[in-house]
Amino acid sequence: MDAHAEEPPVERRVGDALREAGETVAVAEAATGGLVGALLTAPSGASDYFDRSFVTYSYDSLREVLAVPRERLDEHGAVSGPAVAAMARAARDRARTDWGLAVAGIAGPGGGTDDRPVGTCIVSVARAAPWESGDSETTTERHVLDGGSRADRRERFTRRALADLLAAV
Repeated sequence: MDAHAEEPPVERRVGDALREAGETVAVAEAATGGLVGALLTAPSGASDYFDRSFVTYSYDSLREVLAVPRERLDEHGAVSGPAVAAMARAARDRARTDWGLAVAGIAGPGGGTDDRPVGTCIVSVARAAPWESGDSETTTERHVLDGGSRADRRERFTRRALADLLAAV
């Protein structure tokens, strides 16, 4: 990861924002394979705001670990707004954190389609509100990040997910 791309790096800004708000996050990752959790825990004191990361790469793990409904996966696929939103809400709720962050994508070089090309990244951020307030919300964004190698795309998916979380916090 190119930590010098931004100063301070996005993972530090996310950590600072969460710490300042007194809030916590849990992460559900597919295509990034743990990179989001690795970056969030890089700064000293990350235990103030980071709870856990679920790396759910297969359909079976999405169903077993995060209870993403089989019907949602059958209808939309794992790299879809409905599936990734379910991942973010599940991470937040299973960890009992203020925020859930989820990311899935097609890192390539294969696996892309006309409607989901290589470089497609779906990020969802789920915020918990007080019980019975009805104010919890989930936002989901689709990004297409062109070019680069598989490793480059995974890094960019990771940083895009962190930037979306930072914007929400």
